[in-house]
Amino acid sequence: MPEVPVPPGSDVPPEAAALVAGSAVGPEGDADRAHQADAVGAATAVVSATDSAEGARSALPGVLVDVPVAVLVIDQKAGSVVYANTAAVELAGNVQLPVPIDQWGTAAGLTSLAGEPLERTSSPLSQVAEGSPVSGEAVRLAPSSTQDEMTLWVTGFPLSAEPVDDQLALVVFLRLEGDQGDSPDRRLQTMRDRAVLATDICFTISDPRRDDDPLVWVNPAFCRVSGYSYEESVGRNCRFLQGPATDRGAVLAIRRGLESHEPFTETLLNYRKDGTVFWNQVSISPVFDGAGELVSFVGVQTDVTERVRTEGERAAAFEAEQTARREAETARAAAEQAQADAEHAREEAEAAQNRLALMAEATSSLTATLDRTELLGRLADLCVPLLADWIFVTVVDAHGEVLETAAKHRRGLTAELETISSLHAANLTPGSPSRQAMESRRPVVVEELTDARLDSVYARTPAREAHQRLGGHAVVAVPMIARRRVLGAMALVLTGEDRSFTDPDVELVQDLARRAGLALDNVRLYQAEHQVAETLQRSLLPQLPDIPGVSSAAHYVSASTAADVGGDFYDLLQLPDGAIGVAIGDVVGHDVAAAAAMGHLRGLLRACMWDPTDPDPAAVLGRVDRLVQGLHVASMATMAYVRAVPPAGEGRPWQLVVANAGHPPLVLRHPDGHVQVLTEPTGLLVGVDGDTRRESVHLEVPAGTVLVGYTDGLIEHPGADLDEGIAALVDRLGAADVGAGPVDLCAHAIDTELDRRDDVALIAVRFG
Repeated sequence: MPEVPVPPGSDVPPEAAALVAGSAVGPEGDADRAHQADAVGAATAVVSATDSAEGARSALPGVLVDVPVAVLVIDQKAGSVVYANTAAVELAGNVQLPVPIDQWGTAAGLTSLAGEPLERTSSPLSQVAEGSPVSGEAVRLAPSSTQDEMTLWVTGFPLSAEPVDDQLALVVFLRLEGDQGDSPDRRLQTMRDRAVLATDICFTISDPRRDDDPLVWVNPAFCRVSGYSYEESVGRNCRFLQGPATDRGAVLAIRRGLESHEPFTETLLNYRKDGTVFWNQVSISPVFDGAGELVSFVGVQTDVTERVRTEGERAAAFEAEQTARREAETARAAAEQAQADAEHAREEAEAAQNRLALMAEATSSLTATLDRTELLGRLADLCVPLLADWIFVTVVDAHGEVLETAAKHRRGLTAELETISSLHAANLTPGSPSRQAMESRRPVVVEELTDARLDSVYARTPAREAHQRLGGHAVVAVPMIARRRVLGAMALVLTGEDRSFTDPDVELVQDLARRAGLALDNVRLYQAEHQVAETLQRSLLPQLPDIPGVSSAAHYVSASTAADVGGDFYDLLQLPDGAIGVAIGDVVGHDVAAAAAMGHLRGLLRACMWDPTDPDPAAVLGRVDRLVQGLHVASMATMAYVRAVPPAGEGRPWQLVVANAGHPPLVLRHPDGHVQVLTEPTGLLVGVDGDTRRESVHLEVPAGTVLVGYTDGLIEHPGADLDEGIAALVDRLGAADVGAGPVDLCAHAIDTELDRRDDVALIAVRFG
């Protein structure tokens, strides 16, 4: 049970304490009851004097408060409980003592085994109060919020054999656990068998009037703890428990306490009968009769071996602590230095981790774009405010001329940064840290920007004034170099006088500059390739010519990220004989290599269209097929060619001759808005079989008809076949206004979500 404070005013005579264990039934229960008469006699001698009660209460050994059985002392004359130890207080709660017996039982929730309140029965408490001993009776403790229902075994008896004015009685409650499945009679018998004292607290009574103050009574717990039987203990002085290792000082203290006739407590090493040792806490109280004569000593002995061992360990630990403290005083400086070293190591580890994180972010951020302006902006964001208060980045060409600048300040100040960019970056002075870094290819660190140094950096007053508004105390400028070429420099500036660039800072900026240089060079290479691709595009996708009686429009979308042109092409020519030639084609592939092959193929087609041996489109495509096979111009390609002959007279139709080499069908949009798909003719791809015979189809169309040619990138979509794509294209073209021209029809044709995995070429030609 947990400790509960004993209510103020609670008291109990030490005679009751001496007999608590003696009254309980233990493993030696029968012998204990046999010796109970001696205990009662000793108690009677104590309480027979009228002035003994108060003195006896003050001599109560403190250890009784915490014995793990519930103990009550009852004033028989008043019929009230005058003392309850900690375990008993827990049963009834913090009830103010003294309190009537029945009221205490109600507060504790005690009932008979049948569940009836004790005041309605012949309760054991009432029997003891009336002077009748209770050798053992079971009662029930009702459940509460803090404990379950339990069964208690009650024993009790008066502490005086003869009636006196201050008649006291002792009651002890033991917690039992019976077998709930047994019959009531067997359960009661089981509880009687299990009514043992669950404590190792030993009680003894000695008679100082006899020679050598022998023991006259011991309880079973004493016999159990010491190993000596009742017969081996009674009649001997308690010193028989001492041995070679017993502290003589403790023995002397006990002797002095006995001689002074004052209550005392001492702890000493004792020996059991089998020779094993235990630490014994002895609390002894003298008992006097009415004439003030010492009649007995009541002892409460507790095996505190574990506690002493713990205290010994604590004492040893304390001594070790004192020794360690003295040693620590000597070693404090070393410990503080070790702590400082550890803190420095931690800071270095954190700095290294932050550096790795910054480099990882820099790599992913700077390589994620091929736009130089965006790249410089990302570089500035990485540095400010993490590495500096503001930054100025300069990019130069192969001749050292400034191409572009970027700047960022932690407080904005864009106007001042623009002033420096326009007045300073275009003409970097010899004193400029950025110019010095690019010329030396090494970092330049300026620990303090003095007025003299600023005069050497800025050639123009407005730029100098802008710098003063931006602030600047220390600068580090690092060149950006990639593939042995200086691409520019990045200058980082600190504004606070309490800050400076350390060697690790400079190394970090150098690492960042190397990564930025590689990213800039990648942008340079991409732009060079892009420029080549643009030049190729201008040569491969010509401007549509102005042809009398014909209007046209075209559109091109490349699937390549490296160039704006791929393997698709279109063409429009006015032939020497006055006919109009319209072509659309698609070389397998959609990259720069496909574009080059497309340029060759388009050149062959143009030559065959311009100077044909046979102007029929089927013959022209056959000739192109043979040239592709012989010259190995392209692996394979689709192509459609239309020869349009103007009408012979006003009101006459246009004559169209169409040939198709595996290309998606061409579309005609008639003047009334009707859309026609030219499913004929069909044929093999160019480059598959040079001996194949191709066919052409002759059509007559009225003036105002628009021919629409396209490549498969316009009609291909994931999960849909080409027929669905063609039908959707027809719907878009048909939705255009009647009379819509080539430009409007191109806009309607591409008004869809393109797949972007293939090039798209589109041409629309209106005849008449």
